[in-house]
Amino acid sequence: MKLFEEVKEYMPLNEQEAFDQKQMLQFMQNNPDHLYRENLAGHITTSIWTVNKERTKTLMVYHKLYDSWSWIGGHADGEENLCEVALRELQEETGVTSARLVSEEIFSLETLTVDGHVKKGVWVPSHLHFNLTFLAEADEGDELRIAEEENSGVKWFSFEDALKASTEPWFVEHIYKKLIERSQKQGRY
Repeated sequence: MKLFEEVKEYMPLNEQEAFDQKQMLQFMQNNPDHLYRENLAGHITTSIWTVNKERTKTLMVYHKLYDSWSWIGGHADGEENLCEVALRELQEETGVTSARLVSEEIFSLETLTVDGHVKKGVWVPSHLHFNLTFLAEADEGDELRIAEEENSGVKWFSFEDALKASTEPWFVEHIYKKLIERSQKQGRY
């Protein structure tokens, strides 16, 4: 259970992360299927906070389900190496090929609520995403492309504009501001 140990060893940087880490570890211990979206109560997901090399911009997608500009991510779907999942999601959702992880260590963790919705004609009940975020740097010059099934836009934003572009106040206040501050402090390549 390498992933469990990685989450356990993560040093929370605020109260939100401390509570979410405890909740995540408890969920993983009690749900052997925590890596699979078939667990309808919740499952492990991953996100990738992608910044330019100067750490002045972030890459976001216009997420169709949430009707908002947001970070990039996806479901573990049984894979325990979430770094690989995060990088693959980045490439699939944006077309970016130059991205490199700044570190394979967890950059941020959070428990996210997902409201019930219809996906591909099937009802998905409300559930939790136990999300691990990784930090990547990418070249702004990479050609961007839309993954029409997931999003309707891909764009680099200044950090200030990213906070204005998102229509999800909870994410702006509790996640994106934290990620911006942390990405500006963490070392570059």
